[in-house]
Amino acid sequence: MINQRQVVDYALQRRALLAEVRSGRVGSHEACDASPYLLRAAKFHGRDGDLPCPICRQAPLTLVSWVYGDELKHVAGSARTPEELARMAGSFAEFTVYDVEVCRACHWNHLVQSYVLGTGEPAGPRRTAGR
Repeated sequence: MINQRQVVDYALQRRALLAEVRSGRVGSHEACDASPYLLRAAKFHGRDGDLPCPICRQAPLTLVSWVYGDELKHVAGSARTPEELARMAGSFAEFTVYDVEVCRACHWNHLVQSYVLGTGEPAGPRRTAGR
């Protein structure tokens, strides 16, 4: 079991945006603006969700987890599977995960939640070259 810390849920923002789309104040083309990079990440690193897309109602949503953190170096800003997140949680002191729901049919996307993973232990002292 992964210990999530500092969880932030974006359900209220999601509900507000969907209300704006349904009322016509926001066009669906504005809400359905997933980038090609996000769509590829959903295809290769995402996991199927239980809910249908709230816009097109045709396809199930896919959940993509993005990781960020100073300690991650070149891995920061990439999509990761749940298995990779579990391994990373035991290897790094702290990093942030952003879960984004994506509809691969109409390109709806929205941030679902963010949380911190990692061992929680401070990173060890760094050695500099030549010392």
